[in-house]
Amino acid sequence: MGKNLILTALAALAISYPACLCAEEYVPSAEVRKSQAEFSSDRFGIFIHWGIYSMFARGEWYLNNGPLHSEYSKHARGFYPADFNAKEWVSAIKDSGARYVCFTTRHHDGFSMFKTEESDYNIVDGTPFGRDVLKELSDECIAQDVKLHLYYSHLDWGRQDYPLGRTGRTTGRDSLINDWGSYYKFMNRQLTELLTNYGPVRAIWFDGWWDHEEDEKPFDWQLPEQYALIHNLQPGCLVGNNHHRPPFPGEDIQIFERDVPGENTAGYSGENGISSLPLETCQTMNGMWGYKVEDTDYKDSRTLVRYLVKTAGMGANLLLNIGPQPNGELPAVSLERLKDMGKWLRANGETIYGTQGSPFGSQKWGTATTKGSRLYLHVMSPDTTEVFVPYKCKIKGVREYSGKNVLRYKRQKDGFTVSLPSIPDCDDYIIEVEI
Repeated sequence: MGKNLILTALAALAISYPACLCAEEYVPSAEVRKSQAEFSSDRFGIFIHWGIYSMFARGEWYLNNGPLHSEYSKHARGFYPADFNAKEWVSAIKDSGARYVCFTTRHHDGFSMFKTEESDYNIVDGTPFGRDVLKELSDECIAQDVKLHLYYSHLDWGRQDYPLGRTGRTTGRDSLINDWGSYYKFMNRQLTELLTNYGPVRAIWFDGWWDHEEDEKPFDWQLPEQYALIHNLQPGCLVGNNHHRPPFPGEDIQIFERDVPGENTAGYSGENGISSLPLETCQTMNGMWGYKVEDTDYKDSRTLVRYLVKTAGMGANLLLNIGPQPNGELPAVSLERLKDMGKWLRANGETIYGTQGSPFGSQKWGTATTKGSRLYLHVMSPDTTEVFVPYKCKIKGVREYSGKNVLRYKRQKDGFTVSLPSIPDCDDYIIEVEI
């Protein structure tokens, strides 16, 4: 879409969403509710953090901690991911059992990983590679029936019109220069491109609101109007924002960074209560989001499977991150982990996909998921020969999910107890309770 068409779309939006429309009046459309249900059923997605920062192999925040922007941006002329293959990416993701992918279209360094008319600082116009990787990824997601979500940064360490916040202070920016009106229009024109030129997009995943959380005067990101733009362009597109706060009006999913809902081990969820919206936890396979060559401390497959189960037990999705290499390949260890998770989900996906969270919360022995008349007990840390389930219900039968061996159970005052056989060493011993 050219600039004139984008401006026309924005003008139409201003008419259909007048300034007097209050954010509190947001009511999800039928299309959004359908997407929310589909999103919640999927339970597993893959996050992709990829940009020119991969060339430095120091993670996605390298510009904030490294050289001036003028030197950093020059490296775009050497970015040539010759081994990028969208079909191989999507095939590996689908084989893992993940049902959607969230791709970083523009991170905090300001480099756009798609063809945009708003700046030459993008992968098509600013690199010798010259290919629109997002278009190739979008086409392949459609071909393989994998839903596409798009990450978009609210902050920019390089553009002169972005009002500097608490980050990006060492990137060579003049902190006295800013033009919020210009920057806001730039973002909305890019969002219009993303939601016009790349097929169906099921969610926009924002990040960076926290850059101005320490301002003396509250910073107005003008989110209601931006969210309305998204819903106007694609009525079924979900809006999520990684602001580490309870959801704002106009948002359709709630995001938790590096923690399952209700926990705050990473320090990002202290003020992030659990809402009634569909929930998603984003987590890394190793330590970084973007590629870092010496970050080889990958979580093993058992840890990742159990994290997926724990997340599902909280009624949330797991968005598991991969940081591709500068040549365009997914790291070999990441591919191994994807294969292992796919193998586990092919055998046990019925207890994860389309389920609700545990009706009694997590327990020392593990957690539970539910689907219809089935209660699935995920026993990951048995410390006795039986597990107590603090859930009062009428039971028709109890059996192993794998093997279907019938198990003995005993009703208790506040629930029931299941006797455990000799449990084999496994990622997750699943018990199926028919209610």
